Amino acid sequence: MHASIQPIEIDDDDRPIGRFLSRREILVLFGAAGTATALAACAPSGGSPATSASASATATGSATAAPGASATAVAAVPSCVVVPELTEGPYYVDTDLERSDIRPDTTTGEVAAGTPLALNFAVSILDGGACVPLAGAVVDVWHCDALGVYSGVSGNSGNFLRGVQRTDANGAATITTLYPGWYSGRAVHIHFKVRTEPDAEAGYELTSQLFFDDDVSREVYAAEPYASKGPQDVPNERDGIFGQSDGTTLLDAKPSGDGYAATFSIALQTT
Repeated sequence: MHASIQPIEIDDDDRPIGRFLSRREILVLFGAAGTATALAACAPSGGSPATSASASATATGSATAAPGASATAVAAVPSCVVVPELTEGPYYVDTDLERSDIRPDTTTGEVAAGTPLALNFAVSILDGGACVPLAGAVVDVWHCDALGVYSGVSGNSGNFLRGVQRTDANGAATITTLYPGWYSGRAVHIHFKVRTEPDAEAGYELTSQLFFDDDVSREVYAAEPYASKGPQDVPNERDGIFGQSDGTTLLDAKPSGDGYAATFSIALQTT
């Protein structure tokens, strides 16, 4: 796994990484073999994507063949728009903490308060014009709590709302967390990484951010513990990093039980 990133100034959380490609570049990218590494969201055959984040992206990292891919292609590659890799931000900590529920503080056992969120990832690779489930990839998630606090950085104690999950044979990884709060200068978001070869010294890694519909956030923030902080100060349209994504990593969070559930489907092109 990678070395921990030490906290730096919050301004760096707004530093864009990556760039948008033109439609012409996208067609070249997906029409030729041996092109640059890319990320795309795939819709199930005959249906629509699991979320509104139908996307593809350029990303840094080694363009090595990803191990553990299922032999069964599950979806045709849909038309794609581009999503750049988005900044890691100053609050990443490489905990190497594999768990499905990231709400508990590993130092105290206390569960972070907030509205539950079931965050489902469906990870594939592009192979022969289809999306093939990718088994054994690591999905790393971290975000702030209901009051906008990250654990383990900038003098904050504890270790909560951080963790990793490996994808199963179907390329699926589910993380139980809570709806994130907000902090000044940023829209509501969750950070994530996908690593195709987490146990190797080199491999493909993508870092990006997921966003939430502002109307859903306002509804969530009307209840405690969010309400005590007040309404968020930056909507998506005024967040520079959301602008970099062009809205393609916007989650479609739906009510589920006493909280919400959302699925984000992505496919990695590694050759």
